[in-house]
Amino acid sequence: MGDHVGIAETALHSIPSRLMREFSTTRLLFWSTRQTYPSSSILAALAIGLVLGLGCTPENAPKEQKPVEQVQVHGQAFTVQPKVWPKLFKCQGSLVADETTTVGSKVAGQISSVPVDLGDVVAKDDVLVQLDSSEYVLQARQAEAQLLQARSAVGLKPDDPLEKLDTDNAPPVREARAIWDEAKKAVIRLRELASRDAISDTDLDLAESAERVASARFSSAQNGVREKIALISVQSALRDLANQRLRETTIRAPFAGVIESRFIATGTYAQAGQALMTIARTSVLRFRGSVPERYAQQIQLGQSISLDFDLSDQQRTVSITRISPSLDPANRSLVFEANIDNADSKLRSGLFAEGLIVIEPEATATVIPISALVRFAGVDKVWKIVNGKLVEQYVSLGRQEEDWIEIQSGINEGDQLLLNGKDGRLGVFVEKSDS
Repeated sequence: MGDHVGIAETALHSIPSRLMREFSTTRLLFWSTRQTYPSSSILAALAIGLVLGLGCTPENAPKEQKPVEQVQVHGQAFTVQPKVWPKLFKCQGSLVADETTTVGSKVAGQISSVPVDLGDVVAKDDVLVQLDSSEYVLQARQAEAQLLQARSAVGLKPDDPLEKLDTDNAPPVREARAIWDEAKKAVIRLRELASRDAISDTDLDLAESAERVASARFSSAQNGVREKIALISVQSALRDLANQRLRETTIRAPFAGVIESRFIATGTYAQAGQALMTIARTSVLRFRGSVPERYAQQIQLGQSISLDFDLSDQQRTVSITRISPSLDPANRSLVFEANIDNADSKLRSGLFAEGLIVIEPEATATVIPISALVRFAGVDKVWKIVNGKLVEQYVSLGRQEEDWIEIQSGINEGDQLLLNGKDGRLGVFVEKSDS
């Protein structure tokens, strides 16, 4: 009886779960008949019967294998070949104004008007700020009057040039010369009388002394005229200075540009040297970028750079116009600049830009037509022809230009690809004729 039970347990362990339902039904029959037959014998017989029945079920019977039909994919093949693909370096930078200056006041005064504001476009010499000029007008008039006084002292008319004045022809000098000439003539007459003993020596000595005094006064008159000529130059300079200070009460734009910021308002008292507003020239902008130290020797003046502005949806191709003579010691990079024509004012100072610089114009790379690439759900692949069959090949992409795209890994030179990747699927490749 023990042998029968062991055989039954072994058989039950070999029964798969999908036949346990049948076995459960059989157990009911067992319980109903256990009074007639030995239980161990019946259990062993049932288990062995189920196992033998499992081996004979139609599900385990060998099935006839049908041949798998190969799908044919018709298309054109493309052989991967190296292509001239200039090596580019991507850099980042921003736009800055060609010139930016802070306009200040040269003279102190109360601001009477500010005709411009933030964002206004101004031309060269346009009025930016007007100071109260009443005090400076009076100073200019005073300087002009003092100049006229100095000119009149030497006999110059208001319109006469200073160079026209002859020192010996000035009224004070002519007067002193006349007195001196009279004194010289008196000496000559007295000497004739003295030779005839008609006068005393004392009278002759007095006449000679008067002649020497007249000579000294003549020289003094000449020096006085020269002093007045110098004074005229001083007063002329003071007059010009007063007029210049009067002109400086009107503050004008140093160049054509745009008002970038304004710091004052009407009624403010401006001190000499105080900043009033900032003006920027944006008709020409500068792209200021940098390259790492390893590319510093490959950057040259005139080198082409393509700029992409994300926010303005514009692209520009310009040339490098300025290169820093030294590297930035903080980040070991070389700063360069490129001028951008902005006469249409479509670009603004401060815009972020990405630049592509051609480092090696004759470099080659593995590139394929964009039509051969299949992109779906972030996966990039091509259909590669291997032994006449199409298989999927995942690739890593590089730069795209027009209808070509660079492949960094996944395929090699000489590989054949399906030209139109959208038609690709697993199957046998059949070359489509051009006709």
